[in-house]
Amino acid sequence: MMLFLYKSKKELKDAIGEKLRYRETSIMVGDENIANGNITGANRPHLTGIGREFFATVTLENNIIKKVK
Repeated sequence: MMLFLYKSKKELKDAIGEKLRYRETSIMVGDENIANGNITGANRPHLTGIGREFFATVTLENNIIKKVK
């Protein structure tokens, strides 16, 4: 699962049109990020040190956030 580096889901939604800020969680699988498609992830404050916990699915087009659910 991707760690999103945003304080809240609202802040992530406000970033539509920008590149996604994230941290990889899997060192064995390789790069989890994709340029086009859906990514499910979370902010886990005990791991990132920022904001509060939330989960979201982000739709990317050419590495740009297009939609957040």
